[in-house]
Amino acid sequence: MSNDISRAPGSGLRESTTRDAVVLLSGGLDSYTAAAVAKRDGFRLFALSINYGQRHAQELEAARAVAVSLGVERHLELALDLSRIGGSALTSTSIEVPKDQPIDPAVIPTTYVPARNTIFLSLALGWAEVLGASDIFIGVNAVDYSGYPDCRPEFIRAFEQLARLATRAGVEGRPLAIHTPLITLSKAAIVRLGLSLGLDYGLTHSCYDPGPNGRACGRCDSCRLRAAGFAEAGAPDPLIGPVG
Repeated sequence: MSNDISRAPGSGLRESTTRDAVVLLSGGLDSYTAAAVAKRDGFRLFALSINYGQRHAQELEAARAVAVSLGVERHLELALDLSRIGGSALTSTSIEVPKDQPIDPAVIPTTYVPARNTIFLSLALGWAEVLGASDIFIGVNAVDYSGYPDCRPEFIRAFEQLARLATRAGVEGRPLAIHTPLITLSKAAIVRLGLSLGLDYGLTHSCYDPGPNGRACGRCDSCRLRAAGFAEAGAPDPLIGPVG
């Protein structure tokens, strides 16, 4: 099942210098910023969002708002229910989302979704081949993050090698590049980058376990990393209010 949201027809032919890129768009701060970098660098954006059976729909709603703000050429939503596999606090109600716990990148938390980025990148790879695109953007970060193994540079390099071996494009000498513009940035640096690009972070959603009214819990790893990033950047988080 998919929800394919395209721009209205009649927008004109793209210039021959324009390159297409598939951007993985979750509705969070990082994916929004990574997609904006792709747009800044001249790519025409094809956004891919996955409804993977996560606890709430707010991030998909945020992804739709972000896609509109970026003026993407096409926004494709795919449903792939990973909750049937389970094994993560983000896809199983029987596993609690950890709150107020020390964030140690050496310890993989229960919010890790098994093989999520491998699955998402595989879907993006397939769509990129169909589009004839040679570029994928993903907002992974290996500095201020929760220790997920599929956010590390070595994983991205390995997936690029897999793409060369597993696709017609790769075999025919048109290797696909996976761009990770945020992978070595702190959360504060990501916030500053996004603000310099004029992004409206009020459109985004970061919380792992929002309340019934959709408000962020403020206590999960994602909320705390986001809050620390805005505070260090000296900027107000539009979802919360002024710093201090």
